[in-house]
Amino acid sequence: MLKRRVPRVLVSGFVLAVAVTGLSGCRTSPSVAAYVGDTHISVAELEDAVEERLTDPGVAAYAEAQGDEFTRRVLGLLVQEQVYAVAAERFDVQVDDDDVRARIDELLGDDDPEEVFGQLAEQGIGPEDVRENVRQQLVRRGIAEAEGEADALSDEALQARYEEVREDLAQVSFGYLTVPDDATAATVVAQLNADPTAYPALAAQYPGAATIPELESRAPDELPAVLAEGIQAAAPNTAFATPVPEAGGVVVTFVEGVVYPPFEEVRPQLEGEAAEAAEAAADERIQGVREDLGVTVNPRYGVLEDGRLVAGSGGVVDILGDEDEAAAPAE
Repeated sequence: MLKRRVPRVLVSGFVLAVAVTGLSGCRTSPSVAAYVGDTHISVAELEDAVEERLTDPGVAAYAEAQGDEFTRRVLGLLVQEQVYAVAAERFDVQVDDDDVRARIDELLGDDDPEEVFGQLAEQGIGPEDVRENVRQQLVRRGIAEAEGEADALSDEALQARYEEVREDLAQVSFGYLTVPDDATAATVVAQLNADPTAYPALAAQYPGAATIPELESRAPDELPAVLAEGIQAAAPNTAFATPVPEAGGVVVTFVEGVVYPPFEEVRPQLEGEAAEAAEAAADERIQGVREDLGVTVNPRYGVLEDGRLVAGSGGVVDILGDEDEAAAPAE
């Protein structure tokens, strides 16, 4: 179900592992970290990539705690980068640096880039990793468009989706103010019932911690517990009083009624939902590219289990898996 408010995240679903199938055999060299199709990633290239990331103090602190796991993570990134490069060429998808920067700016929104990237660095994610991950996201979208999987992103499809989920987005517009006694509460209730537009002026007469100056909208499950039943039972543009001693008197609640966010407000979330589905479809095409290429990894860096690069005892690294694990600005 689409939610009204979704915290913005910079990147998500980023599995730093070598997700491959159809592995090629009989390719070994102590100077090669991994073979990807007809190309390879040398040990020197891997070491340089690790050192480049360690120039960021936050990433360096994370890597020190992770030990060999960090090197394995970087190797997974390098392999994934090559797979996506081949996929982009195969499906004639072009993503340049300007596209990546624009998408990052869009995902950051109003968040402070320095703060966001600092928090990501603490998880071992350097700026180059973010840029590459966003590039891959754009490649997936490009492949989805090339394969006709992005129709859900059209204006018509988004409008239709909005109508489908509109009721799920319903909220209640209400306000409450606290007055000293029952007599005052009765007067205020009568004033609000007679003139619903009077709420802001009345609220200004009774300021305090248990008064909100303007009407606000919340989902039904986010209503104040002590007022929830009354709010849900109230007719639109009516008020009621509730004695709440802990609030310091009698709370007068005004209920404007059920409101719905306009399409344009919800559009970014609808687009994110549709884009995620399109990218999932593109993943199947990329999986086909992985199978065609085949990947062989130098055993010193780990083993391939179920198509993923892990330590000898397991441990796929998954960063930025959801909004709780990555502090950032979505989709």
